[in-house]
Amino acid sequence: MKKSILVLTALASFVFASCQNFKKGDGGLEYKFIKDAGTDKAVGGDILAMDMIVETDRDSLLASTYDLGMSQIAPVIPDSMMQGGYAGDNNSILKMLGEGDSAVFRLNLDTMAAKTGQPKPEFADKYIQFTIKVKKHFKKGNLTDSALYDQVNKYYLAEMEGMKKAEDGKIATYVEKNKLTPKKTASGLQYVVKNEGTGNNPVVGDTVVLNYTGALTNGKVFDTNLPEVAKENNVFNPMRPYEALRVRIGHTPVIQGWTEGLQLLKKGSKATFIIPSSLGYGERQQGNLIPAYAPLVFDVDVVEVIAGPKEEPTPAQPTIPVPTP
Repeated sequence: MKKSILVLTALASFVFASCQNFKKGDGGLEYKFIKDAGTDKAVGGDILAMDMIVETDRDSLLASTYDLGMSQIAPVIPDSMMQGGYAGDNNSILKMLGEGDSAVFRLNLDTMAAKTGQPKPEFADKYIQFTIKVKKHFKKGNLTDSALYDQVNKYYLAEMEGMKKAEDGKIATYVEKNKLTPKKTASGLQYVVKNEGTGNNPVVGDTVVLNYTGALTNGKVFDTNLPEVAKENNVFNPMRPYEALRVRIGHTPVIQGWTEGLQLLKKGSKATFIIPSSLGYGERQQGNLIPAYAPLVFDVDVVEVIAGPKEEPTPAQPTIPVPTP
């Protein structure tokens, strides 16, 4: 299974734990501590901020906070408010953790199905594995809900600010690593034209037919219309059509970086766009694929440019679609 370099780096600190045996807990839960920091464990009403990697027993990566660069915020549900909970469930896992702890948990799927009456997921057989590192423990204690969530919100905003400040560095590192010499527009879009193409540049109202692959600056592909690339990068979706994309400039809702960038390319052009988040998704995280303040890299191959109507079109306001994984 392919993982991004970022995830592999995060996992490296956990390698030594592989020789440890898992301990048995309630409800078939298995666990092993990589580090027990000796701090207070979470109780009902508390909130944990943690880094987490979720995998299946088929060695399939389901989610990783390391890819998104943001902590997972997890409230610990008090027993009095639990509905359908059981010993050995997700909430039980959280109660075993405190600030600074690192551990691996295997949630038993047979127990989950028996206790909840829900079928086992199709993507796993016996268990789902959670590798967790607790970064911050927010204790409810005598705090009001508003006071507690104010602490969580300040922590979240600080993480967001850190991601925003890191964006320029991510772009610079990508350019240097790939030995690129991109041109830069006034808006901040950077681009490298690998093949100039022929004909006229498209304008607002024209339709551009293209193939593309979108990735983060760490190389993790999040979207493509090329089936072989999708399969190679584990983002293939059998429910979507894999065919050339048609974008009518100023009318098809795409991110601003595309609206600007496509007008720089002729038919037959091949190029790489390096799009800052201000021309992309901004502070809005897109599912489990694109973090907040993420610069995006698109490899674009223009297949055709179709002239639009002769009359002057009214440009549509760009919107931000969620990419199809």
